[in-house]
Amino acid sequence: MKKNPLSLKEIQKDLTEKNITCVDLVKNYLENINEQKDLNVFISVFESEALERAAEIDDKINSGNAGKLAGAVISVKDVISVKDKKLTCGSKILSEFETLYNATVIERLLSEDAIIIGKVNCDEFAMGSSNENSFFGPVKNPVDNSRVPGGSSGGSAASVAANMCLLSLGSETGGSIRQPASFCGITGLKATYGRISRFGLVAFASSFDSIGIFGNNNYDIAALLKVISGYDKNDSTSSGISVPDYIKLSEQRFKPEEIKIGFAAEYFEEGLDPDIKNGVLEKIDSLKRRGFQVEEISLPHTKYVIQSYYILTSAEASSNLSRFDGVRYGYRSEHSETMEEMYVNSRSEGFGDEVKRRIMLGTYVLSAGYYDAYYKKAQKVRRLIMNDFENAFGKVDFIISPTTPNTAFRFGEKIEDPLSMYLNDIYTASVNLAGIPAISIPCGKDRNGLPFGIQIMGKKFDESGLLKIWNNISE
Repeated sequence: MKKNPLSLKEIQKDLTEKNITCVDLVKNYLENINEQKDLNVFISVFESEALERAAEIDDKINSGNAGKLAGAVISVKDVISVKDKKLTCGSKILSEFETLYNATVIERLLSEDAIIIGKVNCDEFAMGSSNENSFFGPVKNPVDNSRVPGGSSGGSAASVAANMCLLSLGSETGGSIRQPASFCGITGLKATYGRISRFGLVAFASSFDSIGIFGNNNYDIAALLKVISGYDKNDSTSSGISVPDYIKLSEQRFKPEEIKIGFAAEYFEEGLDPDIKNGVLEKIDSLKRRGFQVEEISLPHTKYVIQSYYILTSAEASSNLSRFDGVRYGYRSEHSETMEEMYVNSRSEGFGDEVKRRIMLGTYVLSAGYYDAYYKKAQKVRRLIMNDFENAFGKVDFIISPTTPNTAFRFGEKIEDPLSMYLNDIYTASVNLAGIPAISIPCGKDRNGLPFGIQIMGKKFDESGLLKIWNNISE
């Protein structure tokens, strides 16, 4: 398998010096994709379009008119709309659906000469922590093919880890970027809610969903983040806060006296793999030895994160997925005699087990007899969790924790135990409840040689701080 330079900076230097071409890059990635088909990463590969676009960008480079992302070959999770391409969401119900428009993030990537090489596999409608819930079959972890890559953006993480592309766009609702990044040994950034437009992202839980980025280093992630961030008139939840120069900031680092770092005791309790615990604590000790002020903080409502997260996201999912009814688009059952049967059969046949589970749970908690007992109470807990972070960030600038309680597990190990599967989000879902940014970066390997990540959480719209502290922690 051919190897490409690891960073966009190196690639663009080689392009400028005529050591390589964009066509060479795309051919290289296509070769890697074809050689590793057994990983089941891609749902669709845009081979001819990517090569044609690469040739056009080579011409732009030669004439000095190339965009900021020339040389960036990117995969896209198949819950994000790419015009005239399939948008399956990893589901039977949309397996043949083609979208009519580009998501805002895609438009912004294309405007800066990025190359989209294909759409990657994911848990159905982004619901899962292992990528075992896809209609198209599970994605294998490039580190160990017998293990899951994480989810729901497992295809995105695997595509970067297996060198099938330079960067990947994923989405997350409760950790679906950071958790697979940890499992696959790469970096994953979840931005502040509203920093990146959700227009063109198929909704799972609208008040949680975020588009994010997978890469091998913070420079590449910064370059992509700079392009796709910012206000979008098509998304009323997008923020108008100015977008800083992430690329410049990603090459800087903090001095010990500039920041305070916290770690929450609640994230190091029972259930955390000892190898991960020791690895993260060693990073914390390393920061202390270098003069950084690190102190223990408390996030007291952490014990309610999983319960409130799954109540609220399932409630929103049950509403968002009501549009997939077999009438307007998508799969329609042919085994129906009445309109009611057609609705029921189309959804019963078109949705997988995990999606059905969450729709039923969401419908239950929104029902008249249980709304106050579950949904309303979970919203109150969400506010308390937000308050925990606001109080913590009044004392420290960043919070460090493990990304996941364990490393990548084997296929089938947790699929029959939904609660055990849901607990994979225990350290990540609080970030989505609070709407803050967070990044997972490689931290080490466990006794079996499997990678795990360290999570850094920051104040709202301080993605630049996460990119800078990445350099301090990676020393």
